[in-house]
Amino acid sequence: MARLIDPGDSLLVIVDAQPGFYGDTLAAASGPMRGPLDRIAWLAATARAFGIPALATEEDPARNGRTAARILSALPGGSPVLVKSVFGAADQPDILAAIDATERRTAILVGLETDVCVAHTALGLLDRGFRVAVVADATFAPSPMHDAGLRRVAALGAEVVHAKGIYYEWVRTLEAARAFEREHPDLAEPPGFSL
Repeated sequence: MARLIDPGDSLLVIVDAQPGFYGDTLAAASGPMRGPLDRIAWLAATARAFGIPALATEEDPARNGRTAARILSALPGGSPVLVKSVFGAADQPDILAAIDATERRTAILVGLETDVCVAHTALGLLDRGFRVAVVADATFAPSPMHDAGLRRVAALGAEVVHAKGIYYEWVRTLEAARAFEREHPDLAEPPGFSL
């Protein structure tokens, strides 16, 4: 049964948005990572504004660095940032416990890389009965692996969505959208989107 994503059941999971996976040149103003990183930070800030819990994972931060600073600063207060030693976050007990502790059953996945850690996390959560939505324009892997990862998760039961769509599913009504825009004018539309 098709249904909109419920903000009251949503959890934002940020997977390995670390410079070891994208490098400074890719994140430059004209690099291919600029858009996805901006949309991850925007979704984190939007989740904070809506009261939606979030958590971030970091794979081998000693080697890959910490989560991008602009993403960390956008996270809802108290969001855990957990070191991950497996590719699929749901396979690590402390990360799964943090996800379960939110009592949310819809995982919105963003991060890196689409075909490995994002895909493994999506499939692990699906196996555990979660509804999973992978945000296509807030995930990244070098082409053509990004598209391959999205096709795989979709074929196995995850929903492939985009950042703008998540926002509108969270906000739901014109009245609520206008109120949100007045209160959070900097979050009224995702980076890279314009009419």
